[in-house]
Amino acid sequence: MNAAAVRVLAVSGSLRAGSYNSAVLRAAASLAGPEVKIELWDGLAAVPPFSEDDEATPIAAVEALRAAIGASDALLIATPEYNSSVPGQLKNALDWASRPYGASVLSGKAAAVIGTSPGRFGGKLAQAELRKVLTTCGAEVVGDELTVPKANEALGEDGLPVSEELRTALLTLLGALADAARAKTA
Repeated sequence: MNAAAVRVLAVSGSLRAGSYNSAVLRAAASLAGPEVKIELWDGLAAVPPFSEDDEATPIAAVEALRAAIGASDALLIATPEYNSSVPGQLKNALDWASRPYGASVLSGKAAAVIGTSPGRFGGKLAQAELRKVLTTCGAEVVGDELTVPKANEALGEDGLPVSEELRTALLTLLGALADAARAKTA
């Protein structure tokens, strides 16, 4: 993988059209450079509620989710915070991706998490929950916590981070994610 770009699947935990989480993932894709290719996955709304009854015969949206994660070298998730936790639709998708037990596409996958919010804490609690869920599912969560508080001010009209500090933190997280993904194939 040294010559090829690291393929990162980016998933926004928000279904909202004007999502700050989707915006920060688009910013990451824009800033990443040629060594990291970020693909935004937009199928979250189509993933049905997880049921063990349907585990053996998942619908196409679940298969598409698993295929996208499996084809990527790493996973980057941006999550909003709903009631101090991860949005249900995102947690649900991770429940599907964590199956079948013992052969999950999340097992050993390098992953990083960003939390964004128009509030003062930037989804800090949801990000901690998401890191815990991903680790439990077998993913290797890398990088320091990256929260984007007051996202409505932190991201400019073009969707890019306004401050150099946030740009640097985002690039540092992407670097750690790319390094972890490369280490898995070395």
